[in-house]
Amino acid sequence: MDLGLKGKRAVVTGGSRGIGRCCALGLAREGARVCVTARTGSLLEEARAEIDRAGGEGWAVASDLTTREGCRRVVDETVGRWDGVDILVNCAGAARMADILELPTEVIDEGLGLKSYGYLRMAQLVIPHMKRNRWGRIVNIAGGAGASPTRANIPLSVSNIAVLNMTRALSDAVSGDGILVNTICPGLTKTQRARDLQRDKAAEEGRSVDEILAQIGRKLPAGRLAEPEEIAGMVVFLASERCSYLFGSSLYMDGGDRRGIP
Repeated sequence: MDLGLKGKRAVVTGGSRGIGRCCALGLAREGARVCVTARTGSLLEEARAEIDRAGGEGWAVASDLTTREGCRRVVDETVGRWDGVDILVNCAGAARMADILELPTEVIDEGLGLKSYGYLRMAQLVIPHMKRNRWGRIVNIAGGAGASPTRANIPLSVSNIAVLNMTRALSDAVSGDGILVNTICPGLTKTQRARDLQRDKAAEEGRSVDEILAQIGRKLPAGRLAEPEEIAGMVVFLASERCSYLFGSSLYMDGGDRRGIP
């Protein structure tokens, strides 16, 4: 199936590793030109080289997306190189965990600053370029915590639920301009970050990280955790011409973990 992505100009935030890197490579395999951005330059250069090898054209911009200046730099460099932006995949950002009974509100601010505010800034900056062609795709990665708060994940949950609300509002604002805005909400996915989060528990229990992740996966209806490439596959579809009638939606890719309806 031709997804119509050859030559499209994409920006992937958080593109140096994990889900973001897989998204960048997925777009590259369809012939897209992909700018990856994150804070660590060395990892970005590795990702850029992989994009080229995958059949796309890579570009990398190390930047701090917690500031408007950092976001603007990424967009300006992409536009300067390729004369526009067609696709934005917002995948940057995480948040520290803290029990709600001891949670400093500053930790919530940190999560909002990178994820929610960073996503919004990037969208605001690329939308004028998309409007010129009356075509654009914005895909936000929000994580399932937005709909599944626990006493320990409130900073992450708050930043994710803000993304879900922002997705709907942005979609309403730009759908008439040929721009589709949607969100994917992954559950725990087999990335390096997932491994890092379980490392202390593995050491305490004398088990391997792989054993713990497998145990978590077996509790899901799917019976396993997602691979990052599976999330990326859906991102690539949402970013494509084949996706033409999905507006302001949030798709849960969590192996059936979410119990709420809808």
